[in-house]
This record gives sequence, structure tokens and C-alpha cells, in this order.
Amino acid sequence: MENPIFSLLLISLLSIFLTEAIADVVTLNVINLGAKPDGQTDSTRALLTAWAAACGSLKPATIFVPQGKYLVKQAHFKGKCKNRAITFQIDGTLIAPSDYNVIGNSKNWIMFQGVDGVSIHGGILDGQGTSLWSCKASGKNCPSGANVSGVTISDVTYQDIHGSSATRVAMKFDCSKRNPCRGIKLEDVHLTYKNQPAAQASCANAAGTTSGIIQPTSCL
Repeated sequence: MENPIFSLLLISLLSIFLTEAIADVVTLNVINLGAKPDGQTDSTRALLTAWAAACGSLKPATIFVPQGKYLVKQAHFKGKCKNRAITFQIDGTLIAPSDYNVIGNSKNWIMFQGVDGVSIHGGILDGQGTSLWSCKASGKNCPSGANVSGVTISDVTYQDIHGSSATRVAMKFDCSKRNPCRGIKLEDVHLTYKNQPAAQASCANAAGTTSGIIQPTSCL
């Protein structure tokens, strides 16, 4: 017969362990840092503030983006970080400016550089490329547009990411021979160009694995 005192002690110890594990994770809600889920207010600063706190934390950190639409003009997430366990939990949609001139020829809309141990889960990335596509179709002199890019990164996971790209190259890992990108994981990623499955991926000195449905076809 099971000892009830032992069972109670085991449950108590397990409860304490789980409570301490949860308490050891720093959660940064971007709304608390000034982000607005209205799709119109620039939330770039809130995201970068959350990143700075997570990057400088000695504890695992989660950057939480609740449901809603968040305007992001251009976000450059830089390392090197003290923390090698940063999670982006995106329940909402990150949208680029509808005016393509805001980003123009910057090439990168959202970029990770010099980071290790980052996981990006869920969410929609909306490049709002319709007006730029129309400009290019008209034969006018238009900006090249921007994409989601990763530079000099390792152990980064992109999971359940959906959205549209303003450029044909929707996913780009442009890494150097001296500092190649390693351990990249793509899991159920679906990015389109002109709302059609014609998007492409570009890799230079990058290695990793894929699982699930990957669109565009992985170049890792």
C-alpha cells in the first residue's frame, strides 16, 4: 500500500520545483513596454526594449507579443547576449509599414545578428508588400524592399511562422565564412511572395535542419 505521507511529500517537492522553474523565467510583455496592438502605432521601440532586457538577463527570458497587430518599422536584434535562452512567443501579427519608402532599400526588415539560443514561436509576419509589388510592376524606379534575415546566428529556432514577404527572397541567412551560422531549425514555416507560393530562400555559409511544411523550400 502506498505511503500517503511519502506521496504528499513528493507532491509538495514537485510543486516547489515547478514554482521555482516558472519563477526563474523572465517574461517581458511588449504591451507593458509601450507596444500598441492597433496596427498603426509604431511598436519597434517596445520590441527593442524587450530584447535589450532579455539579452542582458542572466535568466531565461520570454518576449511575449499578445494577440493584435503591431507595426514594426525596422528591428535589428543584436548580440552578443548574456542569455542563451531567449524565446519570442508571438501570438499576434508583426506588420511592416504600408509605405514601402519607410524601409526603402534597407534590405532587412527584421534581423537577428550575433545571437545564440533564440527560439521564435508562432505568429504572423506581414511584409505588406502589395504597394511595392505594384510599383515594380509599373516599371518605376522602386526600392528593393526588405526581408526577414538572420546574420551570424546559431542555435536559433523558427517555429510555426506564417506571413508574406515584400521581396521574392522571403528568408535569408547571409552568413560569413569566418562566422558561419549553425544549428538553425525551421519548423512549419510558411512565407509567401505576392500571396503566391513563389517565395525563395537564400543561404550563405548556413547550416541547420527542417521539419514539417517549409515554404519557401529550405536552402539549409
